[in-house]
Parts: sequence; C-alpha cells; structure tokens
Amino acid sequence: MSDWPQIRTVGLSGILVSFADKMSEPANRAALAFRAAVDAADWSEVAETSTSLISVFLQVDLAQAAPEGVIEKLRDLLAQANWLDAPLPAGRTLWHVPTVYGTELAPQLEEAAEAAGIDPDTAIRELSTSRVRVLTIGFAPGQPYMGELSETWNIPRQQALTKSVPAGALVVAIRQLIIFTNASPTGWRHIGQTAFRTFRPDASQPFALSPGDELVFPSVTQAELAQIRAKDISGNGGASAEALT
Repeated sequence: MSDWPQIRTVGLSGILVSFADKMSEPANRAALAFRAAVDAADWSEVAETSTSLISVFLQVDLAQAAPEGVIEKLRDLLAQANWLDAPLPAGRTLWHVPTVYGTELAPQLEEAAEAAGIDPDTAIRELSTSRVRVLTIGFAPGQPYMGELSETWNIPRQQALTKSVPAGALVVAIRQLIIFTNASPTGWRHIGQTAFRTFRPDASQPFALSPGDELVFPSVTQAELAQIRAKDISGNGGASAEALT
C-alpha cells in the first residue's frame, strides 16, 4: 500500500495534503488538480488554498472547525480520482517569453552548460525550445518555479551564492527554471535574461503567472531585448500568451 497521499494538520492554521516526498511531474500534477477540486467544492471551513511543488495547503481555522470533519471530506475527495494522472486545471496560459542567453546579461550560461555536460549552443537550443510548467509560486511575490527540464539539466546549485542577479533573470538548477521577481542573491546559475515582470503590484492581477501555466523561452539577441525594454509598458517583456485548453 502506498504511503501517499498524506494528510497532516499544520498547527491550528490549516491542513496539508502531500502527494509525494520529493518533486515529480505526477505529484505536482496531483497537487494542481486536487487544489482545483477543493476550490470547486467550496467548503465553508476553507478560507483559502495554495500549492507547493507537491502539496496542497488548506487554510482552515482549526480552533473553530474540527479537523476530523475536514479530513474526512479530504479523504472522500481523494478517493474520487487517480490524482497523479488527473487532467490539469482549466484556465491556464502558455507564454512565449523572449530571452537572451549568455553574453554579459546572463554570464553563467557556459558554466551551466559545462555542468550539464553539453556545449553552449546545444544548451541554448534545449533551453529555448523546452516547454515548462509553473510548478509553484514562492520566495518572492509572483516568482515561479518552473519545470521539469530534461535530466540533462539535473545540475546542482552552486557551492556559493551569486551576490545578485537582476529582475527578469532566468536561472537554472535541479531541472527547474526561475524568473527572478527582484534583484536578489542566488545559488542558481544565471543563464538567460528576460524583460518579463512576474509581479505587477498595480495590476488587477498582480501575479502574472499562476501554478499550471506553461512557458517557452525563445532566444533573442541583446538588440532585440533592448528594443522590447524600450517599448514595453505592460510588463510582458515582449511575451505572447495563449489560452491552454
């Protein structure tokens, strides 16, 4: 019998449903699909839901609502589907985000390629054509963790931190990509640069991306990115978007 999924209370603040003990595509798929199902159920005890890479958190005031009742509902819902193979939620978006690879804008492309055991041209070809999913949002407002890349990109984090990468930096490690929301130190390698703003505080939807959205990062030149930056006021950084069905 599988040990997963697991249901655990988190103090008095809520309940966590986990589908695995480490990141995998099926576990992330399960978390996204199950959260959508919980939201659709619209249980009165649940104030809010969110996902991590492999889990769903339900914000429930356990000082007011008996956890046993909510847990029983969760067990019933879990029994209704094979969540590891469930369809992804509706309402997702596919983004094509123009990206400069390498150059002084993204100086660790060659280092990352060497760690992956491939040459820089092959690295750019793979990275610029890979389609990745927003696995979760975290660390900074609107900041996406995206994956999974091929096993080639199962490269470790750096031993030391890079002092700072700029907003819009595309970084890589452990088969995942991140677009940085703000300038920040990181242990991930800076391999691309975009003009995409993941957090737009004045917009009606401040987080540009949502878990389950998908992205491709086509390669552009420095001159093309400069033109995008000069013209773009939307925050999309020249990206196009289409609805996923």
